[in-house]
Amino acid sequence: MALITPFQAFPAPAKLNLTLAITGRRADGYHLLESVFRFIDLMDTVELAVRDDGDIVLDNPIPGVPADSDLTVRAARALQAASGATLGASIRLHKRIPMGGGLGGGSSDAATVLLALNQLWNTQLPRQTLQDIGVKLGADVPVFVFGRPAFATGIGDELTECAVPDAWYVVLHPGVSVPTAKIFSHQGLTRNSPPSIMRALQTTQRKNDMQSVVCQMFPEVAQCLAKASEYGEPLMTGSGACVFLEFDKEAQAGAVFQSLSSSYTAFIAKGLQHHPLYDGR
Repeated sequence: MALITPFQAFPAPAKLNLTLAITGRRADGYHLLESVFRFIDLMDTVELAVRDDGDIVLDNPIPGVPADSDLTVRAARALQAASGATLGASIRLHKRIPMGGGLGGGSSDAATVLLALNQLWNTQLPRQTLQDIGVKLGADVPVFVFGRPAFATGIGDELTECAVPDAWYVVLHPGVSVPTAKIFSHQGLTRNSPPSIMRALQTTQRKNDMQSVVCQMFPEVAQCLAKASEYGEPLMTGSGACVFLEFDKEAQAGAVFQSLSSSYTAFIAKGLQHHPLYDGR
């Protein structure tokens, strides 16, 4: 029997981009960003069991996605390679975060694998090393390992902790999946927003430089934003498609949720001040 521990469940929260500006483009094609990330309590669950045969096994692969391509499998193998770990893992994914919604579900799942297996395998790599492993998997992975609300620069991997308010969110899914690569390659994408001087949400305009392009390509997102604007100032997160509204009180979010949930797949989510697996180190 290869399993040597029972399955344990670990949370993988979604993220919102409270602002997202594209400030340039590197010679290798990667875009330079400025963004404020925060986590919300909409979560996937990653179940992990340690194996003594060194294999990485995804028990429930997503239909149409080869297990070897799944970010959780790639994360576990990257941690093995970086640490020299000889143990393996069986992985089970329980998805609640919509795919293609700009909520970072796949990146969060990968980060949770890095954080959890670093404990379960007793590899004890420092957080910065895990972030360095994560950025090779995807630009959003490091912020989930970082574990705190963050002002991100570079390709999203240069992170500074920043203050975000306690807040509640209504998150709406317009019913389309937006391919990130297609948005980044669009000729109409803004790529020259001026960099901020201060690394703080309070000095950053709430905007998303990808939003106009996504609305051109996916009218469902534009319609969702228009409907949500009846209740506040909505913003698209990431490269889309999800749209969110921010509220000070849960009751306010609940009332708007009731109004919009008949038209869209919707979630009420509380903003988090740290990742559930953040240990302060």
